[in-house]
Amino acid sequence: MTYKEKYGEWLTFDEITKAELEDIKDEKEIEDRFYKDLSFGTGGLRGIMGAGTNRMNQYTVGKATLGLANYLKANNKGKIKVCIACDSRLNSRGFLWDAARIFAASGIKVYAYTEIVPVPVLSFTTRLLGCTAGVMITASHNPKEYNGYKVYDSTGCQLCTDDANNVISYINAITDYTSVYSGVKDAEYYLKHKKIIGIYDKELGEFIKAVKKQSVYEEKNDLKIVYTPLHGTGLVPVCETLKNMNITVLDSQREPDGNFPTVKSPNPEDRAALTLAIEKAKEIGADIVLGTDPDCDRVGIAVRGKGDFVLFTGNQTGALLVKFICEMHKDEINDKSMLVKTIVTSELGANIGRSYGLGVEETLTGFKYIGDRINAYEKTGKNFVIGYEESYGYLVGTHARDKDAVVSSMLICQMAAWYKNKGKTLVDGLNEIYTEYGYYLDFLDSFVLKGKDGAEKIQSLMVTFREKGNTLFDGIKEIIDYKNGVGNLPKENVLKYVFTDGSWLSVRPSGTEPKIKVYYSIVDVNKDKAGLRLEKIRKVMGDIISA
Repeated sequence: MTYKEKYGEWLTFDEITKAELEDIKDEKEIEDRFYKDLSFGTGGLRGIMGAGTNRMNQYTVGKATLGLANYLKANNKGKIKVCIACDSRLNSRGFLWDAARIFAASGIKVYAYTEIVPVPVLSFTTRLLGCTAGVMITASHNPKEYNGYKVYDSTGCQLCTDDANNVISYINAITDYTSVYSGVKDAEYYLKHKKIIGIYDKELGEFIKAVKKQSVYEEKNDLKIVYTPLHGTGLVPVCETLKNMNITVLDSQREPDGNFPTVKSPNPEDRAALTLAIEKAKEIGADIVLGTDPDCDRVGIAVRGKGDFVLFTGNQTGALLVKFICEMHKDEINDKSMLVKTIVTSELGANIGRSYGLGVEETLTGFKYIGDRINAYEKTGKNFVIGYEESYGYLVGTHARDKDAVVSSMLICQMAAWYKNKGKTLVDGLNEIYTEYGYYLDFLDSFVLKGKDGAEKIQSLMVTFREKGNTLFDGIKEIIDYKNGVGNLPKENVLKYVFTDGSWLSVRPSGTEPKIKVYYSIVDVNKDKAGLRLEKIRKVMGDIISA
């Protein structure tokens, strides 16, 4: 069907959908809503909310759920159980009950969280309750217009390439969207269903116990913390985990709210998202600011320096955590101890890990691949110590198979307390790392290219970057094209240019947003020289993408 034919079909679905679609006057907007179906990317199903096949709504959620239910029944014997949770986003609860209804109607037992919880809690609970699969309704750190649908396997790991492709085949087999719609959104109605069981207190409590087992430094300290959950799910578990420390929660961002009224985007990678928390920290003389995204799988930090507060990148925080965890566990590290990072994450943390004796393994972008390595290590006897990615996601411990801002917040604060008890800040700790391991300047450029035209331009740009190859820059040692397959990694549309001095840049289409991303990691003798080189390289890439 053409996008116009799909549009006409959706006008017949229900009155609310019809009214929304008829109100659209821009033909490009209609095209964008219907030119394709939402697809699984690095973060599962994710898109802007609204009517259309390329939007998150009760029909696309229903289709994904029925497809997943059919996949689970076809590939599992015996009783099938699914755990479902959601974050604070608009429509998340409704999508949760849409999914619960369809699973239950398919004969699948459902454990449904009756209150919002973080992503790592869903991952943990899927394993805790022995579920066949898990579903998290969330769009992570995306703007308020987005929502999403993450699928987890029985280990609590997001579906990797082969399993995701199999599920997609079952989803694509469903062509009648109206077969999955009921219109009922009342939680009490669904909780009366014999196949649906509400959960919260006990399971969340078990998760917090598991997180606290990763505690490594509980010496008396006077560290002062300001924390913001950015209107998301982190408030209860993060505060419970840090209750023995001096923590102040930012009142204006305390309450869950899918409109995210105090920020443009609830993304702790964005300095603006932590502005109010930094102001509060200055007011009360705090040492550190923590901000977790709506589904509390990422955490960003700002640290009091000699002047203003300094925001750390994900690579910087990751490097510090690697050193801290290695120091706390250095007597336990052996030839089976492993660090896992993604291909677009700086080598700094990896080099620190190697100096302590950790083995290092790289995965594609997406924490599901790190979770997959944890599962593999359990079979081979290796010991997972830490995994992280440059986009503010970290995991210590194997209680979850996804990044966990709850355990990360606890360990970051313990790390800051450890440094403070030595008369140092995390800024001092980072500078010590640079002195020992060299200076690394890491940066990310994201270029938004919306709609069908944008998607086509992104693909065209990837062709251009492949064809131009060595002509783009001097000093290129090699170009790694992950589309051809590298080692045991799945094939992925990613390019990486590696320079002779160890610097690199990587370019890839986002798996969750209409963006093409360029990652830079510059290695140089000092910050100024690295900065000048970064700007030259960024200009070349920016000129090509913006042309």
